Amino acid sequence: MRCPNDRKAENDFILAVPIMVNSATQKDYPAIIELWELSVRASHFFLPEEYLQRIKNLLPSILPAVKLFVYVDKNNTINGFLGVSEEKIEMLFIHPDKTGQGIGSLLNKFAIEQLHTDKVDVNEQNEQAVGFYKKIGYKVVGRTEVDGLGKPFPILQMSYAK
Repeated sequence: MRCPNDRKAENDFILAVPIMVNSATQKDYPAIIELWELSVRASHFFLPEEYLQRIKNLLPSILPAVKLFVYVDKNNTINGFLGVSEEKIEMLFIHPDKTGQGIGSLLNKFAIEQLHTDKVDVNEQNEQAVGFYKKIGYKVVGRTEVDGLGKPFPILQMSYAK
């Protein structure tokens, strides 16, 4: 699935830049899991190694439970992925070498406009993600003391407010 991204050039012509957001398949799972681990290691410093490995081992059973999409570059390399369930972003991860390049914003825009999602849960201790979501228009609407596995990693429930 191609999602157009129009950018205005200096000369006021509109350039259509193809952005690749594709539905993921099971053959993408190894690359997605590898990207997930790289991203988590770069942003979730608060997670102990054994807990990170526990979550990683759960991913093959979690991934089929969400609508999964990948952002691929011109070389067909997965640089980010998005998982949604109903009206909620369950996962949005970007390769650490690609952060700050608009991939997360593009995937979020795709989630809102194409998948009609407007909610996300974020680890409170992941300041980078909390800041990202606030910057693009999300507001904190709730908080839990524990994560989805009952561990003491507080979760912020956020809702898109724009």
